[in-house]
Amino acid sequence: MAVAVFPNERRMVTDSIDKTLRLWDLKTGVVLKKMEGHSAEVLGLAVSQDGQLIPSGDFNGEVIVWHGETGESLTQPIKAHSSCVSSLDFSPDGTVLVTGSGDGMTKLKLGRRKSNHVQSAAYDSQARGNASHPLSFKGHTLYNCSLARMPDGTHLLSGGNDFDPTLREWDALTWQQAYLRVQLGIKALDGTRYDEAADSFTAAVNTSAFSSQSDIHEIYEDLVVLFGWDLKSLWLTAHQENCHALLLAGKLQDAVRSYRYMMVLSDELQSSPTFISDFKQECSVLCAVNGDTALTANEYNRAIDLYSAVIDLDFASDVDALLDVQKVTELNSSSHVGYQLTYTALHAAQRYDEAIKAFTIMLSKLDSAPEAQIRSRFWDIHSLIRKAVWIELENAPLRLLNTSTGLLCNRAAQTNSFKMSSEYKELLSSTTKHSDLQTERIKDVVATYFRCVLLSHRWEETEVLLHDIQDKVVYELNGLGGITKLQSFCKIVRDAGYHWAWIDTCCIDKNSNPEVQESINSMFVWYRHSALTIVYLYDVPPSSQPGALAQSVWNERAWTFQELVAPKVVIFYQKDWSLYLNDRSPNHKESPAIMKELEDVTGIDARTLISFRPGMSDARQRLQWASSRITTLQEDIAYSLFGIFDVHLPVMYGENKQNALGRLLQEIVARSGDITVLDWVGQASKFNSCLPAYITSYSTPPRTLPSLSEDQIQTTISSLRKNPVALDLASKLHDALDCMSAARFVSYRLYLPCIAFRVTEVSLSYGPSETQYQVKADGLHDLLITTNEPLVQSSQTRPPQQTFVLVRPWDRSLIELSDFADLLDDTESEEEYWTPPPSPSDDSSSRSFVKQVDGSKSRALRLLVHLGQPFRAFLLARQRRGEYKRVASDRDIIAQVKDVASVRYLMDIRMMEIS
Repeated sequence: MAVAVFPNERRMVTDSIDKTLRLWDLKTGVVLKKMEGHSAEVLGLAVSQDGQLIPSGDFNGEVIVWHGETGESLTQPIKAHSSCVSSLDFSPDGTVLVTGSGDGMTKLKLGRRKSNHVQSAAYDSQARGNASHPLSFKGHTLYNCSLARMPDGTHLLSGGNDFDPTLREWDALTWQQAYLRVQLGIKALDGTRYDEAADSFTAAVNTSAFSSQSDIHEIYEDLVVLFGWDLKSLWLTAHQENCHALLLAGKLQDAVRSYRYMMVLSDELQSSPTFISDFKQECSVLCAVNGDTALTANEYNRAIDLYSAVIDLDFASDVDALLDVQKVTELNSSSHVGYQLTYTALHAAQRYDEAIKAFTIMLSKLDSAPEAQIRSRFWDIHSLIRKAVWIELENAPLRLLNTSTGLLCNRAAQTNSFKMSSEYKELLSSTTKHSDLQTERIKDVVATYFRCVLLSHRWEETEVLLHDIQDKVVYELNGLGGITKLQSFCKIVRDAGYHWAWIDTCCIDKNSNPEVQESINSMFVWYRHSALTIVYLYDVPPSSQPGALAQSVWNERAWTFQELVAPKVVIFYQKDWSLYLNDRSPNHKESPAIMKELEDVTGIDARTLISFRPGMSDARQRLQWASSRITTLQEDIAYSLFGIFDVHLPVMYGENKQNALGRLLQEIVARSGDITVLDWVGQASKFNSCLPAYITSYSTPPRTLPSLSEDQIQTTISSLRKNPVALDLASKLHDALDCMSAARFVSYRLYLPCIAFRVTEVSLSYGPSETQYQVKADGLHDLLITTNEPLVQSSQTRPPQQTFVLVRPWDRSLIELSDFADLLDDTESEEEYWTPPPSPSDDSSSRSFVKQVDGSKSRALRLLVHLGQPFRAFLLARQRRGEYKRVASDRDIIAQVKDVASVRYLMDIRMMEIS
């Protein structure tokens, strides 16, 4: 519910889920008016500074403006957004209202008021540029939950949501600085101080505010309009006057560069033909005249630069440019100057092959030392391009389908395809004419060319395999099972502007063990670095309703787990290759409806689905997410998780799933020391008895154990302080546990640090439908264990024939938890240790030592209290060779010490060898 208090603080207005607003008298608490008109739950409202207007927004994206005094509606419901309106705020002068919505956009136009009525209020998503038209910006990835203006009017704050948990601050001061610099430049220009004017305009256009006009459109223009700035006009003025000032200052090449930079950034300059024509004509004349003068004086480098500037301004025709440079070549055919100009003109005409040939001739004409640098730069560019290509291919699949030709290409073929492309030729030719190497431009061009799209899908009964398409054009194939899916996928990728596509059915040579090994261990990385991942839902019919995605078999497959969480951009397609829910957003991971559906069906929160990171953290949770998924090949239940945990292990089909899962779990424990993966119930693995035979053993979350409040912990610590024996043993226990190493695997055997409790009695106790054993152990409460494994019974009168121990696996987090909590206690209770400033005779070091000793005892006692709480135990049976095996249980074994003060029962600390 939203609440807004009027400026005079006499009334307030509230909204409600019952689709109404209420106007209240704050002094009497009486409802003055119930305001009805919304068709859905009202989520946001605002009050103008004069108290005359109340705009409100609802769940359906509609806005109504109400009279602030009477509560009567001044407008009909206005369809402002495609999703809920969650926040509203006025500009300082009350003429502009900004709304934040679930569609991620913020926009509104509110016309001038006359006689306490709204003269106009309407939306137009196409209009931009001033306060009389609605504006829109997209600053957050999903939806805006709140919007507020700073009291000083210089900043605006917009709030995100659960999926985009950010608070963004929009600054108007940078625009003020840019505005002042533009005004200084205009005054200097009027005073014929051209250098000063050029400096002022250059400083203005180089501010972050003017980094690009798209930033104005998408962000600042929509916000700064609240402050009354005409940013589009300011942007154009700054850039145009900068070109003019540089020209008048005689900085011709700088003027051309500024002009071209401005033309690249703005599409709207095409509507200013007078400026374009006048500038090009004046600049061309000056460059040509100065170029002729330089050429006559044999200043070839300056002549080249000036003639190149004329060409860069886009001559009337390519023929004119080539005729002009031909004259220069004829003047001195042995000089490289004419060929360099020829190269420049050909490049401008996008005749890249001829441009490169001209450049090669130019290199042959160079023999002096300065020009040798050009030759060196040419080969450096080749090296940079090769390196950029290698970097892109390093994180891409080994084989890709060329969506233009329909051919399957290995990495060598992919590289050759790039070298034949116009992108490569343009990059090579354009880069060679500049003094710098334009490393970033090379990286950008190469990265764009090699963007690839990966497919995620459920394999059907028949699929196209590698041998079916090798050396064939996929678009020309017919009669193959799965060929329609492959062709449709490639066409969609091609039409979206991507050169490369990948599908696991036919882009991996499954007869090559090394290739299968590399592919499985790299697949997460491939999906993570894909430009887009397309998910094809063959069992979701066209025009399906929400919920169809959740019911798709795609969610049940093991491999699709990583194919969902690894990519940054995902789009779902239905059986007929139409968009799921007709959602045309560029990334379905930004769709709240789709992400909510995936969150419900996978059990994974949306934030994790969007920003998943591979690794060992939360290992038990990740295993639970994967526990219900299925595979065709049994070993894939483990292999499909290699990328999730960021492990690289040998792929050995035929080893069986217990061994494959065991190797994975062994690697997790060995690398992370995380023993939560040992928390499972069910059947033990033949790989190691402390690991489960099946991943389904992780489907049930570990039982949540009770914990003490801080007050209860402190009360128990105070009681233990009175027991000197317990206090001494607690310190020894803390030190012993602090020295224990982490769990590790060696040759399939687990070495597990534990606190062991000797079992004294095992007796059979039949339950209503299961076999249970009553177990007694030193220092522990008696407990029942449910297991299908037969246990050798024993009692005080019948000596045990087999040794059993109940163990508490040692987790170093208990030490760290105790130390951290004690550190907080020290910080919060500093006054307890405060003493007046010492006199020269005070022994401050003694007091410091006493404090350290007391702190270490507190940590030891806190650890002891934690050890006294219920814990998840393992029952281990000793084997003939001295190692132990874990007795698998159908339920968690929860044990607890009888008396936390009886520390001696906690002192049996061992490193258990478990096979």
